[in-house]
Amino acid sequence: MTGELKGAEITAFRPGLFDGKTVLVSGATSGIGLAIAKGFAALGAQVIATGSSASKLEGLRADAELENIRFEQLDVRDNDAIKSFVATLSVLDVLVNAAGVARPVDEYSDDVFREVIDVNLTAAMRLAMAARSKLEHARGAIVNVASMLSYIADVDVPAYCASKTGILGLTRSLAHSFGPAGVRVNAIAPGYHRTDMTRALWEVPASAEKIAARSALKRWGEVDDLVGATVFLASPASAFITGVTLPVDGGYASGV
Repeated sequence: MTGELKGAEITAFRPGLFDGKTVLVSGATSGIGLAIAKGFAALGAQVIATGSSASKLEGLRADAELENIRFEQLDVRDNDAIKSFVATLSVLDVLVNAAGVARPVDEYSDDVFREVIDVNLTAAMRLAMAARSKLEHARGAIVNVASMLSYIADVDVPAYCASKTGILGLTRSLAHSFGPAGVRVNAIAPGYHRTDMTRALWEVPASAEKIAARSALKRWGEVDDLVGATVFLASPASAFITGVTLPVDGGYASGV
């Protein structure tokens, strides 16, 4: 399987579930977005994975295990670039808005606050609107990436919290706007998963153990834990589900 995804997050679904389907994943050069791109590719989709880093894209294109994923450079802050890029796609069945950044502490600066909102929230709207006609033609699906910080606070990242809370409202609004044409819009809300963004926490035993202890499952999430939920929300199994955000946090947000 493409990308070494071999666990239950993929084998729970029938092989070839997304054969003949085209999936676009933003923010897919690492972490959550890359895991999701691998998951759809493993289920037969033609996956276009975008990111802004030329060096990361070059490395991913050279990885033989990822040869079934098409990696493209796209700045999600540039609406004209998004429109031009989406226009090159002949069809589009699924859009996953996974692009995201956090700038701890610095987000109290006006410029940084606006940058984080732009990447995490406004870009999802840009991509959805650019892809709307193609998704309507396919009666497709959008899956946005929210966060457990859509529900709880982190004093160091006010813009991240605000942007991810905004994803909840955007998901509901787009579900009702796109729904009459048969397009479903949902979101996942990751918790503490081992990514580069959370490295400063999970590499320190005391903080890693404290976070695991609060979760119901007493462990950190891995990025692969997010694949099954995303695939489900884009699949026929969720044909009557729209406008919802599915927490994938091991019970962290509901813990004490």
